[in-house]
Amino acid sequence: MTYESQKVAIKFFVISAIFFGLQTLLGLLLIIKYIWPDPIISILPFNTARAIHTNLLVVWMLYGFMGGTYYVIPEEAKTEIYSRKLADLHFWLLLIGGLVGVVGFLFGWTAGRPLLELPVELKWAVVVVALIFIFNVSMTIFRTKKWTAIQGLLLGGIVMLAAMWLFAIPFFKNLTLDYYYWWWVIHLWVEGAWELIAASLMAFILLKITGVERAIVEKWLYIELALVMITGVIGTGHHYYWIGTPEYWLWWGGIFSAMEPLPILLMVIDTLRHVKERKIEIKERLVLYWVVGGAIFHFIGAGVLGVAHTLPVVNRWTHGSQVTTSHGHTAFFGAYAMLILMVVYYALPKLKGLKQFNEARGFWVFWITVLGMALMGVGFGGAGIIQTYLQRILGIEFLTVQEFMKPWFMLVFFAGIGFTVGVVLYIIDVLKIATAKPE
Repeated sequence: MTYESQKVAIKFFVISAIFFGLQTLLGLLLIIKYIWPDPIISILPFNTARAIHTNLLVVWMLYGFMGGTYYVIPEEAKTEIYSRKLADLHFWLLLIGGLVGVVGFLFGWTAGRPLLELPVELKWAVVVVALIFIFNVSMTIFRTKKWTAIQGLLLGGIVMLAAMWLFAIPFFKNLTLDYYYWWWVIHLWVEGAWELIAASLMAFILLKITGVERAIVEKWLYIELALVMITGVIGTGHHYYWIGTPEYWLWWGGIFSAMEPLPILLMVIDTLRHVKERKIEIKERLVLYWVVGGAIFHFIGAGVLGVAHTLPVVNRWTHGSQVTTSHGHTAFFGAYAMLILMVVYYALPKLKGLKQFNEARGFWVFWITVLGMALMGVGFGGAGIIQTYLQRILGIEFLTVQEFMKPWFMLVFFAGIGFTVGVVLYIIDVLKIATAKPE
């Protein structure tokens, strides 16, 4: 650790890990509801459990991104964080808002729109949290004497994150118009703003663990920025077809959307090529596993499965099916979950002043979660193919098709149990490191 104020990231990492665990448990509950009769359907129906599951995803990842940013920015700007009190303030505001939202879902306090179920009041609270965060990061960066591409892209991603969220607040009576702006949040928030943040954090970690020249890594950040601005905006179009826009949006959107993971994958490949050529020894092997594994999983989940699923001849049948669920789970895990775990395993031991860190449990976390998510992707994908063919092509009745899908849901269930074990091990690791005494 270089700057004392970086320690503010510790509590962000801890809460992120705990919420990750809660989200995983809700995911297990959801897949159980697909397979067996639901004895708690009157207490926690499927739509409420799904709302909690998806919103916990957003909250724990935001905490991970914020913690990672508070670790990275001081080192990049070569100065302390502008205000630790502001960081503490938006930490508690987000925590309180997240807990109120989850409890509110149980009592029907919801805006109703899928994935954006938070009530309007809490959506404005998210805006307040984002503005405090942006102000704190901006003031820290403005104190630096030399800007870097990592700082600029990270700040740009945070600002875009806040700006896109604004479209989640208004509700339009015209359903087509409402869903048009709904996709601006769902797609451009995740596949625009989050991609910029992810690329910046990935670049920082690559620089630290490999020691290659900054220019080698940062050139890919400029390509990432260009692709997000082009492919992110145009890629949103593969959703537009389903709200009444012309058919050509399926082609434009599907092809451009699949290009978004390329810069991060190429950045990792190019950096490791230089490492091999110069025979640089990478000591932090666990972090390297998360770097390489995340880039590959990101490319497969968001890129390969994304383009396979969004090709017009396929997407007209699979849109909104369990194929979408397969793509969504694998893409989110590779693009963002693995990235956050990468940052935590790199930064947290340093924040606690640990000169040596036992990586054994971290490797177990890596392999268990990666294999678990891969099998979940296969399970959801198999269920989605059956669902698409039997229900949407042959026209077989919904509940009859569900019976044919159950074997694949069983695969998801057992893979989910394994994945949950991996997440529990991760939480144990985070808590052990966070409470460890400096050496």
